[in-house]
Amino acid sequence: MDGAQALLSFIAACPSPYHVAAAGAARISAAGFSPLAWGEPWRLVPGGRYFVPVFGSALFAFRVGERPEMGLRVAAAHTDFPGFRLKPRAGKAQEGYGLVNVEPYGGLILSSWLDRPLSLAGQVALRGENPFAPELRVVDLARPLLTMPRLAIHLNREVNEKGEKLDRQTDMTPVAALLAEGAEDGFFPALLARALAVEPEDILAYDLNVYPAESGCVLGFSGELVSSPRLDNLTSVKACLDGIVEAGAAAGLRVAALFDHEEVGSRTKQGAASALLPELLAAIFRGLGRGEEARAAAVADGFLLSVDVAHGLHPSHADKADPTNRPRLGGGVVLKQAASQNYVGDAAAQAVVRALCRARDIPCQPFANRSSIPGGSTLGAIASAQLVMRGQDVGVPVLAMHSARETMAAADQEALERLVKAFLA
Repeated sequence: MDGAQALLSFIAACPSPYHVAAAGAARISAAGFSPLAWGEPWRLVPGGRYFVPVFGSALFAFRVGERPEMGLRVAAAHTDFPGFRLKPRAGKAQEGYGLVNVEPYGGLILSSWLDRPLSLAGQVALRGENPFAPELRVVDLARPLLTMPRLAIHLNREVNEKGEKLDRQTDMTPVAALLAEGAEDGFFPALLARALAVEPEDILAYDLNVYPAESGCVLGFSGELVSSPRLDNLTSVKACLDGIVEAGAAAGLRVAALFDHEEVGSRTKQGAASALLPELLAAIFRGLGRGEEARAAAVADGFLLSVDVAHGLHPSHADKADPTNRPRLGGGVVLKQAASQNYVGDAAAQAVVRALCRARDIPCQPFANRSSIPGGSTLGAIASAQLVMRGQDVGVPVLAMHSARETMAAADQEALERLVKAFLA
């Protein structure tokens, strides 16, 4: 399987952050990594390979060298992506239609979700024997179930002149069913219960996201482009997983950190603004019988590679790009820089990554926002502040970032994976 198809297969298996963490755990488990439980004491050995799932949607994997305090390298990405999440009591009967009540998650492009076949995936909590231990299931309904239909042009004749001003509640409510007259709002729990083969009263809660029920594809006259949902940020997740699996027997400590909730600010128990990464490193050094001084030495000497997508130059809107830093699709890995420090990095960190790319003949290119257009941010600055560690933001350039479907160059994924593998070597 070539690189583009491998990426598309990974994305297809990951319709929710819970699926991303599960697929990642399966991948590294098959590569010989041993599972650990968060919060329990660990007995670790040099040369060992381990992984830790956290709250179902975050995942950490690491390889321990003979001297873990000498050479800590962390490659970080996020498992979540912009979209819609179901609200509680999601079903709503209206005018003979069964609607599903949702809310936007992250800074998505609303119009890109209209008139598409959509499905549902995520986690469902079922009644268990112990109220404090519900049964948690990762589910994918895996077929077209919903759509968000546009208003016809005959009823909105200025749509092409004035564009679409969409109301997040009324215009973005998916249609799920045609209901008999007199049907009640409770149709959705029954539908979900049938899909799970349980009784409706057994469903206590859910964390379900809407996703496009369409496969990604390779396109372009020479097959050089990739079009797919969730390129942000599963391109980076795959690169981090490949990197930690293929990393050699390094002298230091190598970590792949896959956080959740980056798209909504990272300020959660499994987000980059939490104590997860500092506590993970502390637990590793305790498990190795090393003291706080060894952990502090590792952090002081460490380096964080924050991996997230970047804005590629749009051929029809070049005026939106910076005059001198305008990465193009197919130009290689993007090194991000911002005076605001929304992207982590300084001259020394940039030099490290550039030198690594030069030594391995990996194409790279710089990015900075146009000064009159504020850009986004990543988890890099947040995570590096928690650890007081030098770091650099990198990623593949994409078009239509935060659309229901994004576009990238296949060659850039290959370059990114080579960089992360070299970084974690």
